[in-house]
Amino acid sequence: MSEDLADEMKGNMGDKDNIGRRTVLKAVGVASIAGALSTPAVATERSRNGSFDVIEATVADIHAALINEHVTIREVVKQYLERIDAYNEELNAILTVNPNALDRADELDAKLAAGEFVGPLHGIPTILKDNQNTADMPTTGGAVTLEDSMAPDDAFVVEQMRTVGAIIIAKANLHELAGGGTTVSSLGGQTRNPYALDRTPGGSSGGTGAALATNMAPIGFGTDTVNSIRSPASACNLVGLRPSMGLVSREGTIPVALTQDMVGPITQSVADAARILDVIAGYDPEDPSTAQGAEYIPESYTDYLNPDGLKDTRIGVLRSVFASGPESEPVVEVAEEAVVDLETLGATTIEIDAEVDVDALIDSFHVGSYEQQAQFNDYLDSLGDGAPIETLEAFVEAGEYDPSLESGLEAALEIESPTDEPEYFERLYRRNRFIEELYDSMAAGAVDALFFPHQKQLVAEIGDDQLGRNGFLSSGTGFSSITVPGGFSKEGVPVGVEFLCRPFDEPTLFEVAYAYEQGTRHRCPPEGFGPVE
Repeated sequence: MSEDLADEMKGNMGDKDNIGRRTVLKAVGVASIAGALSTPAVATERSRNGSFDVIEATVADIHAALINEHVTIREVVKQYLERIDAYNEELNAILTVNPNALDRADELDAKLAAGEFVGPLHGIPTILKDNQNTADMPTTGGAVTLEDSMAPDDAFVVEQMRTVGAIIIAKANLHELAGGGTTVSSLGGQTRNPYALDRTPGGSSGGTGAALATNMAPIGFGTDTVNSIRSPASACNLVGLRPSMGLVSREGTIPVALTQDMVGPITQSVADAARILDVIAGYDPEDPSTAQGAEYIPESYTDYLNPDGLKDTRIGVLRSVFASGPESEPVVEVAEEAVVDLETLGATTIEIDAEVDVDALIDSFHVGSYEQQAQFNDYLDSLGDGAPIETLEAFVEAGEYDPSLESGLEAALEIESPTDEPEYFERLYRRNRFIEELYDSMAAGAVDALFFPHQKQLVAEIGDDQLGRNGFLSSGTGFSSITVPGGFSKEGVPVGVEFLCRPFDEPTLFEVAYAYEQGTRHRCPPEGFGPVE
């Protein structure tokens, strides 16, 4: 690539164009290319047999290789598709491969050769959870009943990603309708954890988790109603970001409960999660919640990737959610080591006195069964002629769903409209009271973030229910949170640790998470899923 084109790409980084089909969105920077341009040696270091190796490649790695003409976008995409072909049968991670992925790669290669750089994720392969609308592929929710369901257009977040150059190469399995934590569906079957094939990958976004852990793509997406972005990140040694409620649009995503639903990235690195949030954060009039976050979006979240970000910070250790008992010992051991690491990296750790029972909080103000029927019906209506059924009741009557959904669907069918249910409003009231208590606990300790293990015990073995997760502290309140690799149990099972910050304080979230990640370096790929020969 010529120096003139590199200079032009640098210049494009200052452009703040409006993107999106319906509204003026947040301007998108391209810090990933800035990093790539400043580190041309990365591509050479990542070469294998004279060609670029996608294993553990970050966005910056891929862009460095493109800029230095070590690889084409087609070659990168082809490598990832070969990995899907080689390893998906063992993992059941992917439901649909995009048949147009290589054609899109060719288009982006041609643009790059002509000096046109479309955005900060130019040519970056991406995996979606298959409850996010795509106009060119079915959106199934992992359900046989929705196998042929076609949306009229992309989800808002998907369109943002495509606009800045991302290539949607596949859609991943999930716990059907995002209705559980073990990633099993009537359409895709059981997804396996690549670090321990007898265990689940967490859920409900476990297909994305298993795929990214084995380098089927460098970046991907999950959705999160209770734990579902951060659970597979924890179980698959990845980074999972649940943004603040109101920061990212949920339009075009099959809903469970919009009071709690959120879309967010799952990645191999904190830096790539920040790059994605730069693209997807912004106002969408079709998701009015995003009006809350528009004024809090910084120039770039990558500005807060500070390797010294834990120095002079106060991290509140929420020890009441660490759990006890022999089943929790493997997780607690990792979490206690992480507390020591936080202190070594410059943080002051504060013991938070608040007694929090996450399972009790879920019983108190989780609203999934209250909102699901009405919101799912609205989603089906939005599909127009592309909807194979018209209602949740019809979905249940078809009888094709995985048995793990039975009790949740029965509960949802009992409530046609949440506004007719006094208990629904009592749950929202209790939710608001707990939000105040959470603010108070953080203020009393003068802490910048709370810290705890995402799961109270190791990710479940296949066939068992997933018990003891702490993600509702974020999903139930709208606070921002991120799960990063914390290490491994003695059995070799990944354990994720979670940082939680106040709403719209993603800058602090990225500072502390990035500093912890860089100071500990726990991310590594699973054995048995190496180069495809």
